[in-house]
Amino acid sequence: MAETGTLAVGLTYSRTVTVTEDMTPVHLRADPIQVLSTPDMIRLIEGTAIDAVKPYLAAGQSTVGTRVDVAHLAATPVGMTVTITVDLTEIDRRRLGFRVEVRDELDEAGKGTHERFIIDSAQRMPRLEDKVNRWKAKAH
Repeated sequence: MAETGTLAVGLTYSRTVTVTEDMTPVHLRADPIQVLSTPDMIRLIEGTAIDAVKPYLAAGQSTVGTRVDVAHLAATPVGMTVTITVDLTEIDRRRLGFRVEVRDELDEAGKGTHERFIIDSAQRMPRLEDKVNRWKAKAH
């Protein structure tokens, strides 16, 4: 388990990233102004949440995303920065709940919630190997 004495509700973590062309929707890259895609906004939120809790996890632990509910509120052009802020609002054993906000240099670009689950690599790998083996047996 995580060190719940140090990982606590109220933890806030932010990072700022410059939007690049590879963060834009591929199908809109011919447009004169390219903007941050929704999947890339979600990727930034997940990465920020991972970085926020990583220092508090025990050796061999990591987190996986289990839920995202984010409204993409404003377009953010390439070259502009976005600041992603995650606030840890809930800890239920291994489930972590975050309130998230994405702001660009002018507007609130996104907001919502995100949920992650603390996992142990040693327990995760046998289950994944079992699933892969069952899948291969069924496919052949």
